[in-house]
Amino acid sequence: AEYGGDLFPTMSHTMETDFKNIEALLLNNEARLSDKDFALELDKNDPLKDFRDNYHIPKTSDLNPQTETSDEDSIYFCGNSLGLQSKNLVNLLNEELDKWGKIGVRGHFTGKRPWLTIDDITLTQLATITGSKTKEIAPMNTLTVNLHIGITAFYRPKSDRFKILVENTPFPSDLYAVHSQVKYHGYDESSVVHVPVRKGSFLTHTEDVVKILEEQGHEIALVFLPGVHHLTGQFLEIEKITKVAHDKGCFVGFDLAHAVGNVELRLHDWGVDFACWCSYKYLNAGPGTIGGFFVHEKHFGEKNIPKFEGWWGQSLDSRMQFNAKDPDPLPGAYGFRNSNPSVLNVMSLYASLEDFEKAGMKNLRRKSILLTGYLEKLLLSKLGDKLSVVTPKDPTLRGCQLSLDLGSLEGKKLEDLLIQKGVVCDLRENILRVAPTPLYNTFYDVFRFVGVLSDALGELRT
Repeated sequence: AEYGGDLFPTMSHTMETDFKNIEALLLNNEARLSDKDFALELDKNDPLKDFRDNYHIPKTSDLNPQTETSDEDSIYFCGNSLGLQSKNLVNLLNEELDKWGKIGVRGHFTGKRPWLTIDDITLTQLATITGSKTKEIAPMNTLTVNLHIGITAFYRPKSDRFKILVENTPFPSDLYAVHSQVKYHGYDESSVVHVPVRKGSFLTHTEDVVKILEEQGHEIALVFLPGVHHLTGQFLEIEKITKVAHDKGCFVGFDLAHAVGNVELRLHDWGVDFACWCSYKYLNAGPGTIGGFFVHEKHFGEKNIPKFEGWWGQSLDSRMQFNAKDPDPLPGAYGFRNSNPSVLNVMSLYASLEDFEKAGMKNLRRKSILLTGYLEKLLLSKLGDKLSVVTPKDPTLRGCQLSLDLGSLEGKKLEDLLIQKGVVCDLRENILRVAPTPLYNTFYDVFRFVGVLSDALGELRT
């Protein structure tokens, strides 16, 4: 098919699972939380435990080839930055490389996955993960390019409505894009309004977003925020913010780089105007690979929506017309495409999406809440006097990531020491971001991590 269908897809292979055993163990065994055997028992009862075997887990010796000989798996809690490689990826890539070698350009039209419509194979899974209709999404480009495509379409400044509302500490790529967009339209950076954070807090409070919209909404053309904040791991209240912004006449877009594959999303039901994301974090599609774009179907009928068109956004019949006098843009998100996607990038994404289809986003989210909750309990009980968690305590307001404020500690030294000990997290502004990922991380990983972190903190202080 040239284009995906209208209906919300259902994943016929999604597992029917529950986590009652793990929930009961965590609820009724407070005294055993710090026991190794208890962590192993939790893993034994994990209905998603077999998915770990589908990924390459870095070895401690590979992280430290000069000093380590241990063949032990590392503790990889960095899926919020770069997800791990699917073991099926090389086979899928080789299939397409083999086809290219054997039949060349004919690969566009023949075989199991014709390249002309290669991105269609990801639509059902991506629509389910994002809570969208398949016509509302497109795997395309990379994140910042898609930011510009979305902002170009929905930042439509007028003399009395020209501001863009962003959070206090946007990810740099977002801020570069937003600043360049307002400058392109003849405004300066003062047109970019930041939601303030409260004293002693790193979080973006919904009440503060609403307050700004109440006061300045008539001047704000676009609200552009993260779904999950890169630094704090906070899951913003997308539905509430979108409704208030729409009531004030603003368009609303979200950067979902840290949300897709991490939390359950309902982009269509929430009425978000546009969203974009990268696929190399929780979707495990590989460094710098293809991103994603969403546009709500309520905008499909807008004939004059601002956008820069390309041949891959046109119907198959008009795509190769050399006079280009009668453009026939595809409806929905596919109409925002410019160039044909990299086949190898699409296959890198598809490799991991197969696991999302089998596991189910609801199941992954349930395990994630339990895994991160277990991490939080261990951290607070063992290291609560040494570290503070800046991520919201409410599990519905966070994804899998916990962000630890290191205070006066030298964060870079701690990060380096953790890597030496076989732990991969990452450090941003002296905040250690720790992200146990439900597809391939275990409760025993969490148990080991807290012990290693405790040892490393002790070494730093001596």
